[in-house]
Amino acid sequence: MIVGRIVCYDASMTNSENTVAVFTGKSFEAIVRDGGSSAWKLDAARARKCEYLVCTQNAHNPESYADGTDPHGSAFLVARISRVVPAKAPQDTGRWMIEFSEYARANQLSVWTGDRNPVRYTTLDELGIDVDALRFEKIQVDDSAAGAAQPGAEAERAGGLTIREAKAGLAQSFGVDVDAIEIVIRG
Repeated sequence: MIVGRIVCYDASMTNSENTVAVFTGKSFEAIVRDGGSSAWKLDAARARKCEYLVCTQNAHNPESYADGTDPHGSAFLVARISRVVPAKAPQDTGRWMIEFSEYARANQLSVWTGDRNPVRYTTLDELGIDVDALRFEKIQVDDSAAGAAQPGAEAERAGGLTIREAKAGLAQSFGVDVDAIEIVIRG
């Protein structure tokens, strides 16, 4: 039996923790190319309640994937979270990827406060980030590549209707932005 739930978010609703801030060695370009930031040990239910992802630079990360060049502790990317999904790599079992639909380049120094945990639940205000000063860009999806540019696209097809198509139709019906629609399917 499949049970579904559709949620339309009301922008007037406030959430005291509307932001997940992460401390990463990855670059702006790598995170945008991946369509999200991963692989985090986090409370997925809590992260799903957040609207924004803020990536702060760990310039001292010795890992081979660490290609970031922004100043240590600075916020370099702010994104609108679209979903939180299990990380894809087999070695990342129990970790999560925070995917986003829109992103903006940020340049806010000294945002990371030296917390021991690389994941922090907070607000943009607390981080000193003015969302109105940011210029968001939508993630570019290459439909000709059978959805390869869209993270998790292989799971989108259900019968003859994709999640993207369902969201677009619901957004039109309810007169809201497509990013305000979340579809959760439990089987």
